[in-house]
Amino acid sequence: MILIGTSGSTKCDWQLVDANKTLARKSSKGMNPFFMDDVAISDIAKSLGSDILDHKSEIEVVYYFGAGCSSKHFASMVERGLSMVFNKSHLYVKEDIVAAAFATFNGEPSITALMGTGSNACHFDGDIVRQEVSGMDFILGDEGSRSHFGKLLLSKFLKKQLPSEIAQDLEKEFQIDKEEILLNVYIKPYANVYLSSFSQFIKERIEHPYLKAMVKQSVHEFVETYICSIKNYKNLPVHFVGSVPHFFEEIVNEVVEEHQLIKGIFIEEPIDLLVSYLIKKHYKN
Repeated sequence: MILIGTSGSTKCDWQLVDANKTLARKSSKGMNPFFMDDVAISDIAKSLGSDILDHKSEIEVVYYFGAGCSSKHFASMVERGLSMVFNKSHLYVKEDIVAAAFATFNGEPSITALMGTGSNACHFDGDIVRQEVSGMDFILGDEGSRSHFGKLLLSKFLKKQLPSEIAQDLEKEFQIDKEEILLNVYIKPYANVYLSSFSQFIKERIEHPYLKAMVKQSVHEFVETYICSIKNYKNLPVHFVGSVPHFFEEIVNEVVEEHQLIKGIFIEEPIDLLVSYLIKKHYKN
């Protein structure tokens, strides 16, 4: 029996699998070691419910793929938190881009772009997941992500650069001011989640030329930074995973065409395809 979890900063999807059958599905709060310690991570694991926790002594491996797990330090923090609950299981902890690469792999080398609350991209040949440019979270990176869209929107709002009708709608819907924005971005935890929450506002008005151009430029920057840095990128299919390619598919498609990329698959959540991949790997013998 294996347990598989894929987590962004906002949400974590779980599936408990025995042989080739999913026994339980669960969604929990996202786990990001940038913003929480091992005890908080264990508390989330404890919230999974009896459908999963009643089987914890039978779980051979917990496969966990999450935001913030790119370094050994943060991956170890997640391992410690999970081990407080799954103390009889082997723990396999990797960053979320690895889950996206596994989920979209069809037997041929390809590029996978992950664009959700944050963003990242990698090359996967079935053996090694390689990144030319590592993800740098919302302050230094995350171009093409929902948090980047929110950062651009609020920055332009504070600088009085938004069209008046967009600025008025933003003030009316969220009743925000400079003090509240700076508090949420610089003082409170989960600033990336706060910023990404404004993507729904943008999506509802995406036909406005200003917002469409803003989002498209952000996606262009993502492609130029993360995908174009990968060797031979124009000859490899590029798969897109996450809420951005799902909810802003038209814009992502335009950028794909303008960069002459080979379009792969678009999926919002990687969990089901990831489960299929890991079942084949784990039970291959």
